[in-house]
Amino acid sequence: MSDSIGDIELFCGVVEAGGISAGAVALRSSPPATSRRLAALEARLGVKLAERNARRFRLTEEGALFYEHCRKLLAAMRDVEAEVSARGATARGLLKVGAPMELGRRRIAPLLAEFAGRHPGLEVHLVLSDAGLEVGQDGIDVALRVDRPDNPALMTRKIATTPRVLCAAPSYFAKRGMPERPADLIDHECLRLARRHHLHDRWRFRTAHGVEEVVVKGHLSSSSGDVLHGWALEGRGLSSEALWDVSEDLQAGRLVACLADHACDEIELFATFQPGHPVPPRVRLFVDFIAASRLNQAS
Repeated sequence: MSDSIGDIELFCGVVEAGGISAGAVALRSSPPATSRRLAALEARLGVKLAERNARRFRLTEEGALFYEHCRKLLAAMRDVEAEVSARGATARGLLKVGAPMELGRRRIAPLLAEFAGRHPGLEVHLVLSDAGLEVGQDGIDVALRVDRPDNPALMTRKIATTPRVLCAAPSYFAKRGMPERPADLIDHECLRLARRHHLHDRWRFRTAHGVEEVVVKGHLSSSSGDVLHGWALEGRGLSSEALWDVSEDLQAGRLVACLADHACDEIELFATFQPGHPVPPRVRLFVDFIAASRLNQAS
């Protein structure tokens, strides 16, 4: 049996070069040998694939149909070979990861260092921002973010989920008292997060009447979750936090949770990255690693 894949590669090479002579050069063969192999392919198929002479090379209707299918077949084979090869590869090159400020500093940074330690050929760079980093636009390979991106062209994978906790320092509750129901927050100093010119001042809670949204107020707001956390520890107000950011403070008594029976929202962490055929090993391996990590243990 003849080399079917080799014949397909030869045929596509001749078509894309525009003729026997140019195709032979591209294929590192001779025009007579290339012509003989093309004639043998036509004989095997029982159809004429191209009208050809010294001046012209034109595909027949059957040749055009055969070329279109062959082109797709070769592209699919290249993708499969690359993906299989990549699965056995180690992470190499530069990996740029973006993450929210506090989560990135407390939990992503140690995990990223551990991942780099497993792959000596890898260089990593961690960018921290609570503004919501964008893959590509901000030069990031993988963006870890607490909201699902709107761009459907990006690859998105859910990494972890943690409860949202309303908490403050014991000193704050000693001065202002502890709210017993969501509506009580109107009389409290609430620390609010600002992202991309949007102030997150609508906090959601579960009540006997369903989900209730409370518009909270306060004298302090910031684009940095790390800053809000610091203010909460200083007793300057109530903060709505991800459990993985405050679990150690809650256990140590530096912060105290309130309105736990009315907890409503969960915080979901997503990894977003550019699609590829295949996805670069450094990106794929890191996303697999972070998804299997101990990130959810605080929950």
